[in-house]
Amino acid sequence: MKTLILHINLILLPLIGAAQITVPLRFDRYNTYQEVVESVKALNKAYPSLTKAVLVGKSEEGREIWALEINNPVTGEAKDKPGVYADGNIHGNEIQGGEVVLYLADYLLKNYGKIPNITKIVDRNAFYLIPVVNVDGRFHFMADGHTMNSSRSLRIPVDDDKDGLFDEDGYEDLDGDGNICRMRIKDPNGKYRTDPREPRLMVRVKEGEKGEWTILSYEGIDNDQDGKLNEDAEGYVDANRNWGFDWHPNYVEPGSGRFPFEGVGLRDIADYMKNRPNIIVVYAFHNFGGMYLRGPSNKDLGELIKEDIAVYDLLGKNAEKIVPGYKYLVSYKDLYPTTGDFTEFTHQVFGAYGFVAELYMRDQETYVKGSEAERKPSDPDPDNPNSREIERLKFNDNLANGTLFKNWTPFKHPVYGDIEIGGWIKYSTRMPHTFMLPDLVHRNAEAVIYAASQTPEITLELIGTKKLEGNLYQVDVRLKNTRAIPSMSYHAVKQKLYTKDILKLSGAKVVAGGEITDRYNNKVRYKKYKPEIQFLQVPGYGISEFRFLVEDASSVNLSYESVKAGKRTLTINLKKT
Repeated sequence: MKTLILHINLILLPLIGAAQITVPLRFDRYNTYQEVVESVKALNKAYPSLTKAVLVGKSEEGREIWALEINNPVTGEAKDKPGVYADGNIHGNEIQGGEVVLYLADYLLKNYGKIPNITKIVDRNAFYLIPVVNVDGRFHFMADGHTMNSSRSLRIPVDDDKDGLFDEDGYEDLDGDGNICRMRIKDPNGKYRTDPREPRLMVRVKEGEKGEWTILSYEGIDNDQDGKLNEDAEGYVDANRNWGFDWHPNYVEPGSGRFPFEGVGLRDIADYMKNRPNIIVVYAFHNFGGMYLRGPSNKDLGELIKEDIAVYDLLGKNAEKIVPGYKYLVSYKDLYPTTGDFTEFTHQVFGAYGFVAELYMRDQETYVKGSEAERKPSDPDPDNPNSREIERLKFNDNLANGTLFKNWTPFKHPVYGDIEIGGWIKYSTRMPHTFMLPDLVHRNAEAVIYAASQTPEITLELIGTKKLEGNLYQVDVRLKNTRAIPSMSYHAVKQKLYTKDILKLSGAKVVAGGEITDRYNNKVRYKKYKPEIQFLQVPGYGISEFRFLVEDASSVNLSYESVKAGKRTLTINLKKT
């Protein structure tokens, strides 16, 4: 009966919480999956003129994946503006990523018309925000018993232990507290003893010392009777190894799945992005470690083009300043190589500048004074291997009131008999206590806002006109980018991912037209065919200048169209020359 009541409560909890969602949103707690969905709908309801709530697709278990789109239609259609994409929670246990994306949406909307910088950023960009990618994983992480590391996978059954059965030996929440903690058993021949400095911790015994404990595993039983515990839990298809670029099979890249886009929700998100080709920056929020990672994801892909690296450097180094302690790193060199991951896919296929943000640093869990705070809490103490864990326990006791660590508690295991269950709970280690959440979500949202301030902002302006011999006129125009991000990435130009920007003159016959390579020495690279249409890229903080020679006309019309940077028009009255 106790188990049944707990199960009913876990089902009802999201529904009860969802009814309490109000705008502006709260960020002193973690939202359930259902509360995330209701938050998206609440923001859309509160700001109907600026938002759309879009059903992107569904998961393996039929849960809905929602996006909130932010665009001011008064300043133009979303597709005609630079697109800023952010998502979170691609791994089911990395729940604070979803909070960052929700906070970003809430912050932009509640400050539109109040903070000039935010108003301008919203007016000239379109935001595409998916708080939770792995909706099944988030749901189960919060509703079921889990460790801080489990419920990461897509809910695609996999035979992890190669015994012909699928997902048959996962964790069991034996004590029904919603967490999967460690199990230990008294054993004089065990490899561990109680740490004399902190009785909640254990240390390995030295050679010749008597043991006290054997660590069995995380909570569970041997469901398939193979002598192993919890070796075939749910999944495992890693949602960040299953994308359709540089995908490798599972024996090369564990967790990659049977084929790219095996995850049905990932397929839907890829289609969603394909239908929004204006997306030029991408942020994917994970946990943990305090990093902003850019590609390449593995060495075989080769280094990025230097001009693209300059853009990444600007955004990444600013993220380091916005979020103190975080490091801007290159994935394969500074962390580890991967294949089939999301931001490599978006860079290589869509030509978008992408970052993976690994949220939260465990080093922030401190309980120190004065100059002690200057040392790195992760520095090992050779005389006390548990020094960092002891400090974390002091943090738990004095700032989290004991809520992050389950004290060792006796339990009668159906197989092992008298054991103890205890250790760090699922809401610890990889994510901050909720009192730290407001700072985390704001700082990381600001990293996206800074990138949005640097998306291409193109002006089309007249340099000058000149009456030539006969009935010819010379028309010189300039496209100017006042922001750091170019109108299309250099990778997109090199690989011809999509049509380059187009500058077109109409209203008169164009005799010649081309790019001005040296205006002061009157050098022009004329285009041989269709001179009225010029293909180009406008660099970050740069200009592109063009000259047209047109036959007698009273006026001409110029139009600029860019997949990522929008549209501009200009009408020139030649008779006033």
